[in-house]
Amino acid sequence: MKGATVAMLAMIAMALLMVHQTEAISCGDLANMISPCLGYLQSGGSPTKQCCDGARKVQGATHSQADRRTACNCAKSAAGQFKVRQDTASNLPGKCGISTSIPINPNVDCNSIP
Repeated sequence: MKGATVAMLAMIAMALLMVHQTEAISCGDLANMISPCLGYLQSGGSPTKQCCDGARKVQGATHSQADRRTACNCAKSAAGQFKVRQDTASNLPGKCGISTSIPINPNVDCNSIP
């Protein structure tokens, strides 16, 4: 009986780890992280510390190709919806001191994201 209980607990733990590792980023997650950048993305100037912190969170949350492509599709949709300026969007990573392959561009092919 003890052996079966231990085996069952081990299987549950493995299942929880597998579910957690495969959690994908959502558009809601991305919106929450990048929302402090909206003013900068629409008007220019300098991004705030909160904006750059959010951009770093996006970078940290998009390790897999699937996450990067999901984030790209979310950003693509938001860029058109919120009238994001292309110059500010392309300058954001550099101004925040990060590197990313996720463009904020309504015309990007997100399936080409590595």
